[in-house]
Amino acid sequence: MEAVQDARVVVTGAGSGIGAALARRFAAEGATVAVNDLDADRARAVADEIGGVAVPGDASAIVTEARDALGGTVDVYCANAGLGAGGTEATADDAWALAWDVNVMAHVRAARALLPDWLERGSGRFVSTVSAAGLLTMIGAAPYSVTKHGAYAFAEWLSLTYRHRGLKVHAICPQGVRTDMLTASGSAGDLVLAPTAIEPVDVADALFRGIEEDRFLILPHPEVAEYYQARATVPDRWLTGMNRVQQKWESAG
Repeated sequence: MEAVQDARVVVTGAGSGIGAALARRFAAEGATVAVNDLDADRARAVADEIGGVAVPGDASAIVTEARDALGGTVDVYCANAGLGAGGTEATADDAWALAWDVNVMAHVRAARALLPDWLERGSGRFVSTVSAAGLLTMIGAAPYSVTKHGAYAFAEWLSLTYRHRGLKVHAICPQGVRTDMLTASGSAGDLVLAPTAIEPVDVADALFRGIEEDRFLILPHPEVAEYYQARATVPDRWLTGMNRVQQKWESAG
């Protein structure tokens, strides 16, 4: 794909799951990829596999190191690292703060570091792995749902603010994907996400279709568009339907 051929790409949280699938696909399309993950061994394994460079560590603070590893330039940044935080309003403040830091502020910090160069040269691509929870919600996961709404809002703001200055932004919003995060979502994930779960490679395919078509919103599960429309146009009916799902989950124990 011409849009990413020879590009220098950073993918955070790329030691497994969606991030690894994105890294492999960018490399297959001719990009040089900096593979980030908190797990250094996983980051190195994926980097070795695809001929990229490993940049392990906290995704909130790796832009400078990744830029240096890529020869001084980043063309595409995939803010993929995320925290699947379950819980309710009663969840401790430090867990809420961690979800906010990983799922939202890491994206803000990356954009802060990347935008001066991108705006000066009039090009750059920011890919945010959000979630359908960022458009809708997820039962049993208040910190995750709220912060993924924040991640989507930030991606939207970036696009509307800088698209005339050459910035391309994509927000990926899948439902269930067969990753460690889905496994960790427990009975709520089994009820809501597992029945229609897809593979990480399907998410990568959806992103590349979106890049080809120059689309902001990437929906690996197309039915999410209908749910999102219902949420916007008939919110009480949509909330009643989601409450039925909540009650079914509670009844199942």
